Amino acid sequence: MPAHQHYNMMLVLLSYVISVLGSFTALQLAVVIPIAKTSRQRTAAVLAAGAAMGVGAIWAMHFIAMLACDMGMPVSYDPLLTALSAIIAFGACSLGLAIASSGDFSWAKLAAAGVCMGLGVTGMHYLGMAAVMMAAFTTYDMNLVATSMIIAIVASIVALWLAFNLRGRVQMIGSALVMGLAVCGMHYTGMAAFNIDENGGQVPAGFASGMRGENLGMSIFVVTLLILIAALLIHYKRQQRRATISI
Repeated sequence: MPAHQHYNMMLVLLSYVISVLGSFTALQLAVVIPIAKTSRQRTAAVLAAGAAMGVGAIWAMHFIAMLACDMGMPVSYDPLLTALSAIIAFGACSLGLAIASSGDFSWAKLAAAGVCMGLGVTGMHYLGMAAVMMAAFTTYDMNLVATSMIIAIVASIVALWLAFNLRGRVQMIGSALVMGLAVCGMHYTGMAAFNIDENGGQVPAGFASGMRGENLGMSIFVVTLLILIAALLIHYKRQQRRATISI
């Protein structure tokens, strides 16, 4: 019989909160990309916004939400695959931002960047799910997998458009709230595609050395939250400094 998935609603809420804050931070940092005066400054701005979006809004949300899911049996996570999934999210978002911000704006370029970023986010998600180690067989509903991929691509296109077309802080807050819903929608659709069957499953090698613990989700939330707040404070300080110099 398939195992039933139950969710810790506090961690589900925190996964949304971190996704919203990561999206808002990425939108704030992306403001610097079009006004960068040198290629080095532009690269730094792209990587900073890519990290906020890929690692903060998407990967941290994904991992906290994974930890929120009680799969009905002991679970641990492969550290290497988990780390690789974070790198993929960072790389995909940075590449998408780089493509979308190069040269003059065009819808074709935005779509290409969004597809690249969306496929990367999808890869991050399913690689992160492959990091799950437990005594069960797992299968996927491929229709829901395809749906989660479409959501990721559409959300990526919207995120990239917002990154280069919004400047008002209130607009950015509203956009971050919507982006948080989109990212969570992609994740939980992907989780709905994940079927667990306990019959005949054996504890995989490396289970004992995997990442696990009751407070792991809260720890990731707190660490990511502090990093995103620090990034925002540094960004605002630099904006004030630039405004002072221009005066």
